[in-house]
Amino acid sequence: MTQDKNKMAKSAQEQSNQNQSDLDPFEIEFLPQFEQGRGPREAFVNEHGVVIGDHEYESDNSPLEQWTAETDPEIMAGDEWVHPFKDVGFQSAENREYFEKGILPQSGIFTHPDKDVSYEPGQASSKKKEDEAEA
Repeated sequence: MTQDKNKMAKSAQEQSNQNQSDLDPFEIEFLPQFEQGRGPREAFVNEHGVVIGDHEYESDNSPLEQWTAETDPEIMAGDEWVHPFKDVGFQSAENREYFEKGILPQSGIFTHPDKDVSYEPGQASSKKKEDEAEA
């Protein structure tokens, strides 16, 4: 099995070296401060024997290919399943603004204009109290 992992990693590394001058379709132009300490640019094999970063999402060793009703989804949680440079999530507008331009995400983007979810259940919200007082 170790030989198979080494072959997969070597193949992924060769593919990575061929395209090293061009950005991967899932990469962005990270500011220098976000490139430090991220991890490998090349594809790697995680502890489950799955190559991460080669965009071949079907792997015999992947829990996704062996999923059953008893599979705990937590098995695919964590950094070992995400490539530090080649992830589809980097393409979102918010991530591009942050990692390429240093613009911090806006706070409150998940707020609702007439719902206050910052109070304990069963208590009236301050917004609701204000609305009632104005009525």
